[in-house]
Amino acid sequence: MTTRVYGIPNCDTVKKTRRWFDDNGLEYEFHDYKKLGISVDTLEKWCEEFGFEALINKRGTTWRRLDETDKESLNQKKAIALMQANTSLIKRPITEHGSTRLIGFDETQYAEVFEH
Repeated sequence: MTTRVYGIPNCDTVKKTRRWFDDNGLEYEFHDYKKLGISVDTLEKWCEEFGFEALINKRGTTWRRLDETDKESLNQKKAIALMQANTSLIKRPITEHGSTRLIGFDETQYAEVFEH
């Protein structure tokens, strides 16, 4: 089963996640949003599972720099377009392991999902 970690390489939480996989001898693929982008289909799938609000990183500078008109009346379609155009808006990392998806990094949660 392939494990894929989505994020950007300079994000501290992504670094922590990747280090955790490496320290535990677990293989994973890294999907760099900056280089590879993210498909509408993937974002729609995540939105259906988590809701678009859970995917948007409102604590980051990318969100704060958005025009207020982009933030107003936010719905799933608008959120997906914004996340595709500004991949730093997506909370990081999002980890997929089979049918399991995790947002962010919680060592306890990862240990439960990736017990070996």
